[in-house]
Amino acid sequence: MLDSHDQTDRIAQILDAHRGLEGPLLPILHAVQEAFGFIPETAIPQIAKALSLTKAEVHGVVSFYHDYRSAPAGRHVLKLCRAEACQTMGADAVADRIKTALGIDWHETTADGRVTLEPVFCLGLCACGPAAMVDGRLVGRVDESVVAQVAK
Repeated sequence: MLDSHDQTDRIAQILDAHRGLEGPLLPILHAVQEAFGFIPETAIPQIAKALSLTKAEVHGVVSFYHDYRSAPAGRHVLKLCRAEACQTMGADAVADRIKTALGIDWHETTADGRVTLEPVFCLGLCACGPAAMVDGRLVGRVDESVVAQVAK
């Protein structure tokens, strides 16, 4: 983990790399998350100042988009589809069983740091619902056995 000075320097490098880009906030946030695995709270004022935005505006964007994290994710990220097609195929019951098996709720990480559970709203596998994404890999017709894949 970088100390606060190194973190500030890395964010400054990211801001410099996006200088002159039209509408740079989202690409900057993606780059910061790529660099650190999440958007550190200390990055928000630095980004806001560089873009002449308020801290509230930057925080609002970070908190609005589900793909941005304000804390590090677990070693595995399990995203379960919450869209209507998957719901009709039993996704709600599967999600409840998975949350129970992991002992966490949406946007939480297991105490051992193994798994982060996130909702997504359509993975494009509607014909194979319920769908999930495990560490960036799509899985169709998912059930609670997916927990075994992330238990490693």
